Amino acid sequence: MTKDKRKLKAQVKSRWYYIFWGAATVSVFAGQIYVGNGFRRMAESFDRIVDGIVVEIEEEKNNWNRYGNGIILLSD
Repeated sequence: MTKDKRKLKAQVKSRWYYIFWGAATVSVFAGQIYVGNGFRRMAESFDRIVDGIVVEIEEEKNNWNRYGNGIILLSD
């Protein structure tokens, strides 16, 4: 019977154990939200940059079509 009591005693955790692991879990979760939010903002910024480049390329392509696909023909 003494073995059973010792075994049971080894499995009992203090309340500080649960407070520590609860705080660790909350901090990891909050960190994941923080990093995810930063990644989302970076992706939106990158999309704005790429969209600006695409608009400029499309405008240049439209100008090229006016002059024969980018070749300007000089007349005598």
